[in-house]
Amino acid sequence: MPFNVGENVGPYRIIEQFGQGGMATVFKAYHASLDRYVALKVLHPAFNQDPNFEARFQREARVVAKLEHPNIVPIYDYAEHEKRPYLVMKFIEGITLKARMDQGSLSSEEILRITEAVGSALAYAHKQGVLHRDIKPSNVLLSIDGQVYLADFGLARIAQSGESTLSSDMIMGTPQYISPEQAMGKSDLDARTDLYSFGVMLYEMVVGKVPFNADTPFSIIHDHIFSPLPLPRAVNPNVSEQVERVLLKALAKERNDRFEDAGQMASAFTDAYGMASTPVQEADTLSSQVVREVPRPTEISEQTKVAKVPAALPKVDEKPVEAGTVSKPGKKRSTWIWVGAAAVVLALCLGGLVVVRNIRNNRSLAQQPEVPTQAPAQLSLATQPPANQPPPVDQPNNPQPQANEHLNLALDAWREKDMGRSMEEVKQLVNASPDQVDFLIGAGTQLYDAGQYMGAAMVYSRVGQTFREQNQPIPADVRERFESSFYFAAAMDEFPLYLPFDALRENDPALAAMTQSRYALLHGNMEIARRNLDDLLRINPDWYLTQLLNADVMFAEGRLLEPRKILQELIQSQAPDWVKQQADLILSKHQ
Repeated sequence: MPFNVGENVGPYRIIEQFGQGGMATVFKAYHASLDRYVALKVLHPAFNQDPNFEARFQREARVVAKLEHPNIVPIYDYAEHEKRPYLVMKFIEGITLKARMDQGSLSSEEILRITEAVGSALAYAHKQGVLHRDIKPSNVLLSIDGQVYLADFGLARIAQSGESTLSSDMIMGTPQYISPEQAMGKSDLDARTDLYSFGVMLYEMVVGKVPFNADTPFSIIHDHIFSPLPLPRAVNPNVSEQVERVLLKALAKERNDRFEDAGQMASAFTDAYGMASTPVQEADTLSSQVVREVPRPTEISEQTKVAKVPAALPKVDEKPVEAGTVSKPGKKRSTWIWVGAAAVVLALCLGGLVVVRNIRNNRSLAQQPEVPTQAPAQLSLATQPPANQPPPVDQPNNPQPQANEHLNLALDAWREKDMGRSMEEVKQLVNASPDQVDFLIGAGTQLYDAGQYMGAAMVYSRVGQTFREQNQPIPADVRERFESSFYFAAAMDEFPLYLPFDALRENDPALAAMTQSRYALLHGNMEIARRNLDDLLRINPDWYLTQLLNADVMFAEGRLLEPRKILQELIQSQAPDWVKQQADLILSKHQ
C-alpha cells in the first residue's frame, strides 16, 4: 500500500508526493517534534521479496547515514512502516544541476563551485569506503542559498545490497555517465568508476553536451567501452587545451590511466579552467547542442521539489525531491524516450577492456562460448538453432536505404565471422530507422535466419519498445522470434556488452530474468542462475521459457526426477516447436 497524503508514518506526517520511480517513491513530510520538513524516500515493495533485505537495509543505511559532509545530502533516519522500508533525508530547497543546465550555459563561477563541491564530497565518501555509482547532473543539487549537494548515496548503496529483481547484480549507473568497467558489469569497482562519471559531467558542463549519446542505451554503453572520446576542442573550440587534457585523463577507458582520487581530479580541473583565457562556455553559446540524458525509470534522485514558479520547474522525468529556486525561463530540451530493450543487471565480468576489445575485433564467430565445468551439457544446447523456425515475416520495402545498407553490412560481417563489426552495423541500422517497425521486423528476421541471434535480439528489442510505447501487444510471430533470439544469444560471452541486463529489466523483467539466469548457467555461475530463476518463477511461472530454464537449472543442480517431468509436460504442451525441441534436447542429455 502506498503512503497517503495526510497520514502519519512514524513521527512524520506526509505532506505531498514529489516523485515515483521503479525503486522508490519520494514524499515531503513534516517532523513535528523538530518542527522541520524532511524528504521521505520509500523503497519499492519488491525489495521485501528478499527475506534478508531488512537486515541488509539496516546495515547499509547505517553506513550511508555516517556520511557527514557539507556537500552530501544527509540521512537523518531509516525505519519501516507497514513493511515498507524508508529513508529520511534533509529537505533541500533548490534545483538540480540538470535542471539548471536546461536553462542555459553555466557561468565560470558555477562550474568552479560545482566542481569543487562534488570533488570534495566524492573524496570524502571514497575515504569512507563508499562508492556512489550513479554520478550525474540530476543527482547534484543547487540550493537557494548557494550550497551544492551530492545526492543519492543512500539509494545507490542500499539498492545494490538487495537481491530482488530491482536490485540484484545491477549495473548501477545511467548510460550517458556510466564507466566502461561498470558498463561491462565488473564486480571489482573502485573510486575510479565514480571519477569517470564525474568526468562525463565536467565534459558536459564545459563542452555543452555529453560525449556519447544515441537512441538506445546499449548503443551508448557500447560507445563508452569502445569508441574514442570525441575531443572536447573539436566539439567546442572555446575549450582550452589545458581543460581538454584534464578531460582526456578523467575519461580514459582504462582505470589505471585516470586520476588517482577525486580531490586530485577536481584540483587539476579547476587549475586548468583558471588558466583558460576565456570562459569555456558563454551563456547560450552551445544551448542548441545540449543533449539531455536518457532517463531511467527506476531512478529517483534525492532532490525533492523544484520551484513553484513554472518557469523553473525541471522536467517530470527528473523525479524531483527538493524545492527549487525561482529562476528565469530557460531553454527546454525535448524529451527522449527510453528506448531499446533493455536488459537489467549484473553483466557478468567479461574481463579487462583489452580482453573485450579482442573479443570485438578478433573473436571468431565460429567459436562457441567455452563449456563451463559446472554445466557441461547446457552449452551445446545453447548453440542449437531451432529446427522449426517461427513463421516467416514478410519484408516490406525499406523506406530508408541507409538502414538497408547497414543491414547488408551486418550480415556480411557476420558471415565473415566479425562479431564486433556486425553488431556495430546492427546498432547503426537501429539508429537509422528507430520507428520503421515493418522494416525492423524484416531486418530482425534476416538476422535471425542467418543465426545472428545477438543482432536479432537488439533489433527486436527496438520493435518491442515501439509496441509498448503505442500500448499495443507484440504480434505472436514477432514475440516468438523476440524470445528465442534472446534465449540463443544468452549463450554468447558478449551478450552483456550489447544488451545490458539492467536496461532489459526495466522494459521486460521476465525476459531479463530468463536471459540473465541462462547466461549465468551457461557461464558456470549457479548462484546467479538460481537467483534470477527464482525471480522469474515469481514474475511469470507459467511461461514456457520459465519451465524450460527451470528444468535446465534443476539438472545442473543435480536434481533428476522433477526436471524430467517438467520437460515431458512441456513437450506435450502448446509451446512453440523450437521450445519443444530444446526440451527434448535437454531431456536427452540427462537420460
